[in-house]
Amino acid sequence: MKKKALITGISGQDGSYLAEYLLELGYEVHGLVRRNSSFVDHPNLKNVRLHAILHYSDLTDSTNIRNIINEVQPDEIYNLAAQSHVAVSFELPEYTADVDALGALRILDTIRALGLTKKIKYYQASTSELFGLVRETPQKETTPFYPRSPYGCSKLFAHWITTNYRESYGIFACAGILFNHESPRRGENFVTRKITRQFGRIFADINEPAVVLGNIDSKRDWGHAKDYVMAMHAMLQLDSPQDFVISTEKTYTVRTFCELAAAEFGWRLVWSGEGADEVGIDADTGRELVKISEQFYRPAEVSLLLGDSTKAKEILGWNPTTTFTNLIKDMCDHDRKLAMFERGILTQ
Repeated sequence: MKKKALITGISGQDGSYLAEYLLELGYEVHGLVRRNSSFVDHPNLKNVRLHAILHYSDLTDSTNIRNIINEVQPDEIYNLAAQSHVAVSFELPEYTADVDALGALRILDTIRALGLTKKIKYYQASTSELFGLVRETPQKETTPFYPRSPYGCSKLFAHWITTNYRESYGIFACAGILFNHESPRRGENFVTRKITRQFGRIFADINEPAVVLGNIDSKRDWGHAKDYVMAMHAMLQLDSPQDFVISTEKTYTVRTFCELAAAEFGWRLVWSGEGADEVGIDADTGRELVKISEQFYRPAEVSLLLGDSTKAKEILGWNPTTTFTNLIKDMCDHDRKLAMFERGILTQ
């Protein structure tokens, strides 16, 4: 009999890659999409919409969640749905908490209330933003948390309520503390995709403006989402639930990301000026590629994130397979072709 998996946020970057991976493994895959989303033509779901069973849902609606879980009776639930943009969480703190914090609680308490604590294995998508104000580098499972945004605080509640329901009710519930992971499916308002998407547009059209960024000296531990969803699945195959840090154990600045991405388009990015007046230009043509704006500075900044995934390597046998440069190449190749298609330079 096929295993059944239920994925919240299936149309997102992680959800779509995970759905594809589970389908390859022979799972019956169910996914939740928001009622204001169209999965018929969602680009992330083009490989799964004919094979997965999709349900309209929202993590703010506990009755709907209960009905779907009761109907599907999944073996595994992967809670990947979230308001996951850190900067947006400062603008929408209450909504972020409702979805990210209470959404996890609604799922866990539904598992308890339906008497499915021995049937369902639950995965919670935690985040390196839990660490926030760094107390220890690199960060591992025992590093103290100090979130610096409404998003991080909401995810901290979700992380600890997962632990609480595991210990209180015996639910197989675990959390993956995933460091930054990107792909061509990343939303365009996230800094990495914002860079590669606009560089693609500039490459295709000389009249496109420079990409506008905030703090380009923030350091992040970046991997590829395809690698990270395999770790999620591996966690739920253990005999007992445990939490894991998932990371590449390497860190780079946003500035370096810009430079390597520019190189993929044939540009030599150099910098001029300081602070909000700093600009990045192509050394060969003088064309402005990057601008800085205080509009994109965060009220509370996280300057450095670097994960220690030793535990995942030893217990899960997991290792990242995509290098930082290959991640950037994958994103740039995709966004170059996308921009050229939009301009009519390429046809599908």
